Amino acid sequence: MSEDEKLLKEAKKMAWEDRLAHKNWKVRNDANIDIAAVCDGIMDPKDPRLREFGPLFKKAVADSNAPCQEKALDALIAYLRAADTDAGRYAKEICDSIVAKCMTGRPKTLEKSQAVFLLWIELEVSDAFLDAMEKAVKAKLAKAVVPAIDAMYQAVSQFGTKVVPPKRIMKMLPELFDHPDANVRACAKGLTIELCRWIGKDAVKNLLFDKMRDTMKKELEVEVDNVVAGAKPSRKIRSEQALECEETAVAPVTAAGPTDDAAAQGASDIDEYDLVDPVDILTPLSKSTFWDGVKATKWSERRDAVAELTKLASVKKIANGDFSEISRVLKKLITDVNIAVAVEAVQAIGNLASGLRKDFTAGSKLLLPVLLDKLKEKKQVMVDALTTSLNAIHKGGCIALQDVIEDVKLATKNKVPLVRSSCLTWVATCIETSNKPTVLKLHKEYVPILMECLNDSSPEVRDAAFLALAAFAKVVGMKVLERPLEKLDEVRKKKLIELCGVETSAPATAGPVFSRAQADANGSSQENGVAKPSSAASLLSGKRPVSAIPKKSSIPSGGASKSGAAKKTDGSKASAKAQPEAPEDVEPGEMSLEDIETRLGPLFEAEVITNLKSANWKERLEAITSLKDTVEGLKTLDQNTELLIRLLCILPGWNEKNIQVQQKAIEAVILIAQNATRFSKKCVVLCLTGVVEKVGDIKTRIQATKCLTTFCEAVGPKFVFERLFKIMKDHKNPKVLSEGLSWMITALDDFGIGHIPLKDLINFCKDTGLGSSAAVVRTATIKLFGVLHKFVGPDLKGFLTDVKPQLQTMIDAEIEKNPYEGPAAAAPKRAIRAVDVGAPSGGTDGLPREDISGKLTPALLKNMSSPDWKLRQESLEAVNGIIEDANKRIQPTGTGELFMTLKARLNDSNKNLVMMTLATLGTLATAMGPVIEKHSKGILGDALKCLGDNKKVVREAVIKMLDSWVLLLQLDKMLPYIIPALVEAKICAEGRKDLFEWVARNVAKQGDQPALLQLVKPIAMGLQDKFVDMRKSAEACLLELIRVFDIEPVMKASKGVQGSALAALQAVFDHQRSSSASEDSFTMSTTPKTGSKVSTSEGRASSRNPSTVVRGAAARQSGSKQTKTSATLAAEAYDTQMQGQVLFNLKDSHKAERERLNFRKYKFDDAARREQPHDIEADIAKFFREDLQKKLTSPDFKKQIDGLDLLQRAIPKQIKEIIEILDVIFRWISIRFAESNTTCLLKVIDFLFDLVEGLKGEAYMFSEFEGNILFPCLVEKSGHNIEKVRERIRELTRLLCSIYPAPKVFGYMVDGLKSKNNRTRIECVENIEFMIEQCGIEIVGSTKALQSIAALTVERDGDIRKASLAALATAYKILGEDIWRYVGKITSAQKGVMDEKFKWTAREMEKRREGKPGGARAEEARGLDARADEGRASVKRSAVDTSSESSNGHIDTEIEGPYGNMRQSSPLDWNEALDIINNATSSEQVVDGLKLVCHELAKAAGDPDSGALDELANDADLLVTTLFVKVTTTFNLSLAGASSRPCKYVLNTLMQTFQVKKLSRAVKEGTLHNLIIELLVWLLDERVLLMDDGSQLLKAMNVLMLKILENADRTSAFIVLIYLLRPVGSSKFAARQQGSTVIKNQKFLDLVVKCLIKLTKVLGSTLLEVDLDRILQSIHEYFEELGMAEIRKRAGADDKPLRMVKTLLHELVKLRGSAIKGHLSLVPIDLEPQPIILAYIDLNLQTLGAAGQTQWPSNNGSTSPSNQSADAQLKQELAAVFKKIGDKQTCTIGLYELYRITQLYPQVDIFSQLQNASEAFRTYISDGIAQMERNAAAGRTFGSIPVATPPPVSSPTMSHTKSLTSFQHRGRGQGVEVESDSSHALHAFEDNNSSAHTEARFSEFTETLPLKSSAGHNVMATTQGFDDLKPHNQAMGGTLDAIRERMKSIQAGTTGTTVTHSTTFSSNGTMSHSRSSSSGSLGEDKALSGLQARMERLKAGGGLEYEITQR
Repeated sequence: MSEDEKLLKEAKKMAWEDRLAHKNWKVRNDANIDIAAVCDGIMDPKDPRLREFGPLFKKAVADSNAPCQEKALDALIAYLRAADTDAGRYAKEICDSIVAKCMTGRPKTLEKSQAVFLLWIELEVSDAFLDAMEKAVKAKLAKAVVPAIDAMYQAVSQFGTKVVPPKRIMKMLPELFDHPDANVRACAKGLTIELCRWIGKDAVKNLLFDKMRDTMKKELEVEVDNVVAGAKPSRKIRSEQALECEETAVAPVTAAGPTDDAAAQGASDIDEYDLVDPVDILTPLSKSTFWDGVKATKWSERRDAVAELTKLASVKKIANGDFSEISRVLKKLITDVNIAVAVEAVQAIGNLASGLRKDFTAGSKLLLPVLLDKLKEKKQVMVDALTTSLNAIHKGGCIALQDVIEDVKLATKNKVPLVRSSCLTWVATCIETSNKPTVLKLHKEYVPILMECLNDSSPEVRDAAFLALAAFAKVVGMKVLERPLEKLDEVRKKKLIELCGVETSAPATAGPVFSRAQADANGSSQENGVAKPSSAASLLSGKRPVSAIPKKSSIPSGGASKSGAAKKTDGSKASAKAQPEAPEDVEPGEMSLEDIETRLGPLFEAEVITNLKSANWKERLEAITSLKDTVEGLKTLDQNTELLIRLLCILPGWNEKNIQVQQKAIEAVILIAQNATRFSKKCVVLCLTGVVEKVGDIKTRIQATKCLTTFCEAVGPKFVFERLFKIMKDHKNPKVLSEGLSWMITALDDFGIGHIPLKDLINFCKDTGLGSSAAVVRTATIKLFGVLHKFVGPDLKGFLTDVKPQLQTMIDAEIEKNPYEGPAAAAPKRAIRAVDVGAPSGGTDGLPREDISGKLTPALLKNMSSPDWKLRQESLEAVNGIIEDANKRIQPTGTGELFMTLKARLNDSNKNLVMMTLATLGTLATAMGPVIEKHSKGILGDALKCLGDNKKVVREAVIKMLDSWVLLLQLDKMLPYIIPALVEAKICAEGRKDLFEWVARNVAKQGDQPALLQLVKPIAMGLQDKFVDMRKSAEACLLELIRVFDIEPVMKASKGVQGSALAALQAVFDHQRSSSASEDSFTMSTTPKTGSKVSTSEGRASSRNPSTVVRGAAARQSGSKQTKTSATLAAEAYDTQMQGQVLFNLKDSHKAERERLNFRKYKFDDAARREQPHDIEADIAKFFREDLQKKLTSPDFKKQIDGLDLLQRAIPKQIKEIIEILDVIFRWISIRFAESNTTCLLKVIDFLFDLVEGLKGEAYMFSEFEGNILFPCLVEKSGHNIEKVRERIRELTRLLCSIYPAPKVFGYMVDGLKSKNNRTRIECVENIEFMIEQCGIEIVGSTKALQSIAALTVERDGDIRKASLAALATAYKILGEDIWRYVGKITSAQKGVMDEKFKWTAREMEKRREGKPGGARAEEARGLDARADEGRASVKRSAVDTSSESSNGHIDTEIEGPYGNMRQSSPLDWNEALDIINNATSSEQVVDGLKLVCHELAKAAGDPDSGALDELANDADLLVTTLFVKVTTTFNLSLAGASSRPCKYVLNTLMQTFQVKKLSRAVKEGTLHNLIIELLVWLLDERVLLMDDGSQLLKAMNVLMLKILENADRTSAFIVLIYLLRPVGSSKFAARQQGSTVIKNQKFLDLVVKCLIKLTKVLGSTLLEVDLDRILQSIHEYFEELGMAEIRKRAGADDKPLRMVKTLLHELVKLRGSAIKGHLSLVPIDLEPQPIILAYIDLNLQTLGAAGQTQWPSNNGSTSPSNQSADAQLKQELAAVFKKIGDKQTCTIGLYELYRITQLYPQVDIFSQLQNASEAFRTYISDGIAQMERNAAAGRTFGSIPVATPPPVSSPTMSHTKSLTSFQHRGRGQGVEVESDSSHALHAFEDNNSSAHTEARFSEFTETLPLKSSAGHNVMATTQGFDDLKPHNQAMGGTLDAIRERMKSIQAGTTGTTVTHSTTFSSNGTMSHSRSSSSGSLGEDKALSGLQARMERLKAGGGLEYEITQR
């Protein structure tokens, strides 16, 4: 014996508890097995051993060993089977243990656990089970939740909801619906569906669907709708099992019936009321204003107080309480004088009765007499409320009829007949909804009362009494009425019997539909059916399709009974025709081959039959050929047709292997079918199966398909198709199916659709064709649907709604290839010999229409008039469902009563039901077709009365219904109903306006039908209406009539109109005549001469609207192909004409005027104003092309999208025109924002994205006016309910900051915080947070944004609170504790929330090592003052003029200098400083980065020998690019109210950069171009003066501009400025300015001209620094772009830019002479015609030669002192310089000029001129010159030289006083007179070259042109020199030969080597440098090298091709 066996043997001696607790799992496992065996052997449930086992299972099932756990569960199952209900005491702890330990185990463990749970339920301890399940579904692991749900599902499914209460399960489900695990959600859905089977789908929907997500709700709705209620339990609890054991053997059989019935009623036994938790309404009612309000004197306050009670009592179940006082108050309010208060009180009573039920018995008895007395009210709203409340009192069981007999008696004796009749009607309803035992108790008391009422004088009371008696008979039978009937006369007795018969026959009619309802027609089932109508309706809806069969069969019988003798004949004929279709006549019988041979023996030779049986195929072929020939020769074939077919089916048969024999056999069949005069359907049946098989064979396909076609001709396609459906449905060969479908396509084309069973064909294609797994079959089916659409039209799609979406897409594509061709296309091409009886009776399109009369049951129509609105709604839904089931194609049979019932519903008090009725009428029209006019009983007039409703949705429903009707009926047929509605005073103005608009839309579609002229009179009345929109709509309708008929017929139709109405019509007529007289006829220009002639009136109408050609002529002559062609050509010509016109008409566009007139601030609500669309339409018609205008103003959003497409495509090419009308576009966009069409909204957003990109390309900035239109709408729509729209708007808003100042966008975001839309406020808060991060806290400015955001921290919406706290945390990072000053006054709760958020933010910043909140800002503030003081102390200033003061890089004393404001040792390098500037999120960070840059610049400039400048020069272009971008950003922020401090730092850094010539020269030409444009534009911006320190900023930009011109690369500066003079250059920046573009452009050009003058004046001294070739190329491009015609035009207009370029060219020619032609290497001088620049160069050379200048200055600075006049001139100049040095204001300038003279003329001794000066003054001059030399060696320019110390008081006495005075006068006259108070002036240079005046010729062409800015300051006040040069024809040849000749002439002159230099001074003191040389000048050398280069190009390029280098 092993150790384990010993252990187990010893363990068996232990107690059960010890064995189950043993540490060895085998012992525990063995113990479980033994317990299970013991329990299996126990037969008595009272066995004491069971009590011993019960407590052991708690630990046993929780065993950690899986095998032991399973055995423990087995033992527990055995225990539960043996035990009785006493074991329930252990249920709770054991179930909890199973949930804790077993629910995540093995699959078998789970299965056994669920079995245990079900056994506990069987033992009637479901509460313990549900307690455990509540814990199980809360498990964290999904795999533990799924078994728990499965257990509940099995429990409900097996035991039902009587045993397992569903209430607790339904409380668990909402959490499971939102579970993250998909399996859990799926199980929860299955459990919900199971509950629907037991308690009804409506109860589940009401209790659970509101707690589901929309996705699951949609999924579950589909499943729930397919559920059929009435589930039966499959297991019984122990007590029920015990009862079964006590019954006899027969008893179970008899009991099975009731048990099943009870189970079937399980769903109805569970009341939804019992599943809901009660709600306490007394507590909130006591806290409300109810008790005070009901005592108020104002009726509105009393009504509102009662409405509060009504709202609270609208819950499903109300908690019990003391409602006595409320009942007394309501009793008083029922009789309130105000009807609204009384109605509200009655509704509150109904809600209390429904919610309290039996707990409201006392209140009901108190209120019932008052309610019955109130039935005297005639107002429908009160009647409806009373009916609903009285029914609720009885339905809820608040009272019983037996208890209120006295109240009823009193009501029946009321003097008001309405009270008596209404009370009896209520009693009848109560009797009908009561069960039989209850009614049996009532009849003794109530029948006498009713019999007495039969004698009432009022017929309504008598009818109500009859109904009540009939209700008694219906419930308990006629027996109780036998004695009362004896007392009645025969007339009344007959009427009562008829009523009872109708009532009892109604269920019989519905019997085939509702089998279960019919079985339970009596007893409690009737009560349940009424108590839960929704459940009953849902049950009935599942059985609805069955009703069609018995009803269809019953209709002919009923008709036959009523028909006369004449109709019997027709019936006999019909039966005779229908007889061949009987199955016994069609199906062929059996016949042997011997019989066939015997009968056909006389026809054929014996060897023919023998050969057909032969195995040799040749013999068979010969035999079948002989048989075919014999058949052809037979004259009478009808007698032997069937025999021949039977023979061919056997010999050779359809299994013949030889193809030739088989083909011949099929041909023989075809021959027989064609020649036989009567080919029976039996023959077709015999052959059809074999022929179908052969259709799939490619070798016999042709013969087989021909055979099928022949069969159709012989017996009709209907029979053939029906048989094919049966054969092909079960066929497995896909080839047979596909080819059979292909043949059907051919058959449709051959025979049309008149004899094809279309419905069966469609169903076959859907089920078999589309359901096939073979792609070839599905493809053939789709093609068949396409061909079918060609014949039947778009109604085919109604039959395909249940097709899969993928297949639906393919079918739609095929349908597009086969458009509907009308009934003519369905005409048959082949004739049918036989009469095809039973062909489908469809409409004109051939599609079948279904007879729905059988489904329109009396019960359904009765419920449609029920006082319960829910029943009425369900009935309408049922009608719509019937129409949908019929594929929206129905027959009019039996719909008369339906229309009468719908007519009553048009006056329903529930507006939702009115709209449903209107929608139903539209659906009926579509389904019934044009015949609806005859069967609608004039319902259209009643429907039009609904236009008088004040609710827009109701009126829209009417218009939608009219749209459906007008498609079927012509408008003229609807006019008898429409015209009275147009003049009906009871219809509100809005309704008549809508009807006028609808008529206007449909007039044009109907053509010129004379009946439409009847509309003139109602239109005349509409034109007089006081409502503006009504008059507009009537006028639009009249204009449509005029367009269709022309004006004369319309005027004739208005003859009956008189008075003011005629005057209103005449005004429209006169206006139309005047407009038509001024327009050309469109038809005359577009209609071909050969086409049909269009009437004169039509031509005039088409001139106003070209589409009238189609509506007018084509409508009248639709049959004429020529008219169709003319209409098409007219439309095409119209499109072509529109395309040829410009898209925008800006002739009368005055944008500034529109901005002035529309000064008010727009709001989003403005876009929705009624007048707004009309206002914008006028502007759209004015500025947009006609087709674009129509699209933009169309109500169809698709056309609006097309219009946006046109605008979107125009953006790249016509952006300037769009800019001009941008405000009009934005106003139109604002209207689209106000609408709710998401597709159009997304298209508008896409358009705005493209528009912004286009505006960025033009550097355009929104004006205030434009931003004011767009941004309010954009901000409001940012809270759209669709996430995609919100994301797009968020991106667009941030993109718009690039063309509109971010601070202004910020302002709109702050305004958006006031929106009522929570999503909008959230988006605004997030955008504010983003902008604070990007732009810094300065963007907040003076707005109270942070205060507004702080107020949102206590909003109810959690998302708003979260977003606002995040935004405040972002601001806190920047401000630190200073943020409390920004948020204003806040509550302690707000401060607490914000403080917690700030603490968390601080901790996060500390973790990320970002410092402390507000730390950077505080550190900067502390060090700012100290650094500023240090900077000011380090800079020496002197009293010099504004220009020299500013040239030191300081804007004013408030702007820190480069030395005193920087840290001496920066931890960051140059690149890190640039990164700080680029990536800065606030202005403080930008300033910090700029400080670091200035520090590096100052450090490098202070030590020029260190090489730092060389390193910085590499990044100079990057630096200037960065600073250029920051100029735009900082200035825009400052304009919006932010500090101007960053602007100062940016300009200061640029000044520091351009003070160093090495850095300035490193800036690239493109960067320089952008920077110059930016600075000049800001100089002209008048808004700068409105900024803080605006005048100082302008002064700084003036000085910076001069410094750029001085130190930047001269060539680049010239090229950039010349380029900016070009028209293209100016347009790129003009749009950035607000106001008049022309004026701003002109001012900009003036500034550019003055900059060029500055450069040109010093050109003589800087000639060697410029690249003359590139400058001449720029001048050439400028000339060529203008063209000669434009140059002449501008020359006559004294154009300044052109004069400046000519002056520059003149100066270059003057300086270089004829050598200038050597610098034309970049100019294509060989082109024809020659470049314009050549003519101007030659003209300048001639002009200078005529003036006597034959020597040209050289490029070096050396001069010859031989000329005496020059020596005198030099002395005069020295005297003037000394005069400047002596003046303390100009001492620095004087020293610099003196230094320049010493450099130019080193041989001159300047100290010889200072003999009379003091020693101190001479020393001062020596030191000054030495300082200048040091500065020059350091690379510093004049602008960066510090202000020198003024000289000593003693100054030299000069002897040439007169000369000095004249010199000074001349210098100031031709130089610059600087005004110290002009802060907006671009100051001129005053260095040595500018003060040394230009040469004589230059000054000769000068004139003073002071330019004033918009602020009134001088801009660049200086002298300007121009001269208009007239071109002449002399030009230099550009060919290769001409260049060679020039080179020879130049080389011939180079013979000497002596070079003579000379320096001459002109009379005005200007130096002239020249060099004459016999060996050739330097200029000639350059010319020679230039010509050589050009020759090389000519050789390489082959002639005339040149590469023109552009900037």
